[in-house]
Amino acid sequence: MLFNSFAFLFAYLPIVLAGYFLLDRLAAAGGASASWRRLAPAAWLALASLFFYAWWDVRYLPLLLASVCLNYGAGRLIGARAGAARKRVLAAALALNLGLLAYYKYANFFIDSVNAVAIAAGADAASLPWHGLDIILPIGISFFTFTQIAFLVDCYRGEVREYRFLHYVLFVSYFPHLIAGPVLHHRDMMPQFADPANAHPRAANFAIGLSIFTIGLAKKVLIADNLSPLAIPVFAAGAQPTLIEAWIGVLAYTFQLYFDFSGYSDMAIGLSRLFGVKLPLNFNSPYKAANIADFWRRWHMTLSRFLRDYLYIPLGGSRHGEAMRYRNLMLTMLLGGLWHGAGWTFVIWGGLHGLYLVLQQAWRRAFGAARVYRWLRWWPMWWSSLLTFLAVMLAWVFFRAPDVATAWDIAGALVGGNGVSLPRGLASHAASLAQWGLHPAFGGIRWIELAGPGLPVLLAAMLLAFKAPNTQEIFFLYEPAIERIFQPAGRWAFSWRPTRRWSVGFAALFIACIFGMNRVTEFLYFQF
Repeated sequence: MLFNSFAFLFAYLPIVLAGYFLLDRLAAAGGASASWRRLAPAAWLALASLFFYAWWDVRYLPLLLASVCLNYGAGRLIGARAGAARKRVLAAALALNLGLLAYYKYANFFIDSVNAVAIAAGADAASLPWHGLDIILPIGISFFTFTQIAFLVDCYRGEVREYRFLHYVLFVSYFPHLIAGPVLHHRDMMPQFADPANAHPRAANFAIGLSIFTIGLAKKVLIADNLSPLAIPVFAAGAQPTLIEAWIGVLAYTFQLYFDFSGYSDMAIGLSRLFGVKLPLNFNSPYKAANIADFWRRWHMTLSRFLRDYLYIPLGGSRHGEAMRYRNLMLTMLLGGLWHGAGWTFVIWGGLHGLYLVLQQAWRRAFGAARVYRWLRWWPMWWSSLLTFLAVMLAWVFFRAPDVATAWDIAGALVGGNGVSLPRGLASHAASLAQWGLHPAFGGIRWIELAGPGLPVLLAAMLLAFKAPNTQEIFFLYEPAIERIFQPAGRWAFSWRPTRRWSVGFAALFIACIFGMNRVTEFLYFQF
């Protein structure tokens, strides 16, 4: 069940909302105990979330429930133990989580890699010792595994309070985030689930929740889905795109991914706000970043926080000299790349970002922050942002390509490695253009209809990403629970208020999205 489907919008969501608030009302009217009033809405929301997950594939619901029960039990056991016993329980629980993730997500990748090495060494394909396993990746396994790993580590650190099992089930399975994030932290979420006041319907929550959800839906339906036809042919194996084709296709995917995932995160935040629960921000205009470190403070912010707190810092961070700092940056980004997908393309993508971060830190150390600042006084800021964007875009080529060979071919095409072709409308100028070394046979761009919506949508997407305010800037959001993730220069107040003009505009935008949902597509991050 997709957020951008009619079944979700007009059946699942209204039923879950009605049951959530009705249970609180019935408990209050019937004079139920405070415990019942606190637990009934949360229990309903947990059951609805489990149903949402089972809708995808009911066979993996027992896997999710077993993971929840085992990790909750392990967390309680860690809290009850002392000394070496706590460490042994933590190690066993982490091994179980990572082993489960490794089997479902990386087993075939490991087998294929070993077989490829054996074939390269001269082995016969028929005599290979291992063959691919028939494994279907459980949807959302990366997100609910990382969420629970953070919980276990915090139990070991003594940072976890006593939580009810029901609230833990809801924390892990909460349907707005379960499939594709944001990556949640128990410290921010479980107290909200335990607060009975959130089960009271509030007009302000509905106003802001529906508005943010509509913005996210528009990002997905009106922008991301219309960019997909520009990107798919370029990234097909053996496509060999020419210069202009490659640039349009890579740019299309760069902005498709942003508006697809940013749209999902906005929709998750908006949906959760309907239930009185505040999710953390996940995007802060990442393509406006001035450098690669700034990019990672803006892109997928909850994952960046997880990688920093539970991987980079435990590895040693920057505490043991520059060489160890560079090593830790590379390891963190390589593992972050593998988290996204089981393939060498994702390893290269993570390695590129690790290399970018190492080069940036080395440059700052070599020249000193003061000298760098003096240089930046005459260096136009947009140059730094453009360089960062191009580096990120190049890395997206490997992130999207089906294999390394295709990625290298597309990367070469970006600098004219496969030649140049132009639209038919320029065919009459072929002779003059040929004098500049352009391709003499202007057969037209093979897969682009210039009169279609793709190119105008791409231009609109670029303007929105680079020039328009983002969602939190529109609503002037400031949430104490997420201050650790998104740290604005000042304390923002929630000053947005709905107006009649705003309501009419968002109603029209929602209707446009409904008519644009002629083909319901999955979100790109579902595959991770």
